[in-house]
Amino acid sequence: MTDVTTQSTPVFPLPRTCPFAPPAEYDRLRATEPVARVPLPNGDWAWAVSRHEDVRSVLTDSRFSSDRTNPLFPRLVKGERVSTDAAPSLINMDPPEHGPARRAVVGEFTVKRMQAMRPRIQQIVDGCLDDLLAAPRPADLVRHVSLPVPSLVICELLGVSYADHDFFQSRTSLMIARATPHEERMQAFGELNDFLGTLVTAKEAAPGDDLLGRQILRQRETGEVDHAGLVSLAFLLLVAGHETTANMISLGTVLLLENPGQLDRLRRDPERTLPAVEELLRYCTIADLATSRVAVADVEVGGVLIRAGEGVLALGNAANRDPEVFAEPHEFDIDRGARHHVAFGYGIHQCLGQNLARLELQVVFDTLFRRFPGLRLAVPMAELPFKDDAFVYGLHEVPVTW
Repeated sequence: MTDVTTQSTPVFPLPRTCPFAPPAEYDRLRATEPVARVPLPNGDWAWAVSRHEDVRSVLTDSRFSSDRTNPLFPRLVKGERVSTDAAPSLINMDPPEHGPARRAVVGEFTVKRMQAMRPRIQQIVDGCLDDLLAAPRPADLVRHVSLPVPSLVICELLGVSYADHDFFQSRTSLMIARATPHEERMQAFGELNDFLGTLVTAKEAAPGDDLLGRQILRQRETGEVDHAGLVSLAFLLLVAGHETTANMISLGTVLLLENPGQLDRLRRDPERTLPAVEELLRYCTIADLATSRVAVADVEVGGVLIRAGEGVLALGNAANRDPEVFAEPHEFDIDRGARHHVAFGYGIHQCLGQNLARLELQVVFDTLFRRFPGLRLAVPMAELPFKDDAFVYGLHEVPVTW
C-alpha cells in the first residue's frame, strides 16, 4: 500500500481535445496511476480515481462524504468559496439524513410512473419537432428540440411555468460554466433560488397535482412543510432535469449522424434504441466527474491510502472507457448494451431522474430520426460550438438541415 504518487499531471479538471473522447491523460492514469495525486485550480490537490472498479468503490463507501460545505471538499473552480446560504441538497447529503430525504421523492421517478408520462412526453417531442420542421433551414436543434423537450417535461413535473424557461436556463448556464467568476455564479444561484422560493411559497398556499404539490401535502400529513428543503429539491431537479438531458440529445444526435451505419441500424429496428441510449450515455459521458468526495476517515482505494480530509475526484469518463469492463472501450457500438456505465453515478447518490432521462432520450431519438430521415449537420462537425468551458459537456448550437 502506498500513500503518495510521484507522476506529475496537469491541473484538473482537464479539457477534452475531442468532443467524443475523454482527455488523453485519463488512459495514462487508469493504466499507470489509477489513484493519482492531482493539482486543483486553487493550488490544493486531490486524488483522481480512474478505474471503473475503484470509482464505484468510492461512490459506495460512506467514508467518502458528499458534504460540499466541508472546507476540505475539493474545489474545481479557482476562487470558489463554501456557501451555506441554501438548505442541503440531496447530492450534498450524507447518511443518515440522505436516506429519508431521497425516499420521500424517489417514488416520483419509478419506471412505472415514467411510463405513465410517455404519452405526454411524446406530445412534447412531436410539438418541438413540428417547430423544427417549420423553421427556416438550417435550423438549430438545440433551440428547437434539445433544450425545450427536457425543459417542458421538468417544468410540468415540478409545476413550474415554462414561460420562465429563458430565466432559469440563463442562470443555469452561468452556474455550470467554469469561466464564470465566483461572484457572478453566486448571483445566478441566488436569483434562481429566490425564484424557486417564491414558487414554493405559492404552492404551499395552493398545492397542485405536481411533484412539489405532492411533497407539500405529504409533509403536512406528518408535520410542518420544510420550505427550504423543497426549494433545494426544486433547484436540483430543475437544473439537473433540463441541462443534462438537453446536452445528451445534442451530443447523441451529432454522434449518430457521424456514424451513419449505426444510425441506419437504429432506424430499421427501434428495439435497438434503449441499448443505444446506454451506449450514448457511456460514450459521451457529459459529466467527466461522476462526482467529488472528501474522505472522513483513512481509506485504501486501489492499493493507495487516502487519508481523512483529502479530496477525491471520481473520473466517470475514465471509468466508462475502462477496458476491463468495456471491450474496445473507445469504439462506439449501439449494440453494446453498456448498462454498467457510471454516467448516472453509482450508489446512494445515483441520479434520481435517470429513468426520466432514458425515456426522454428514447422518445426523442426514435421520433427525430423517423420524422427526419434526411437529417444532417449543416456545417462540418469541426465548426460546431462545443461547451469546452462547462462542467456538463455539450453544444451551444447544432445547425441541421434535411
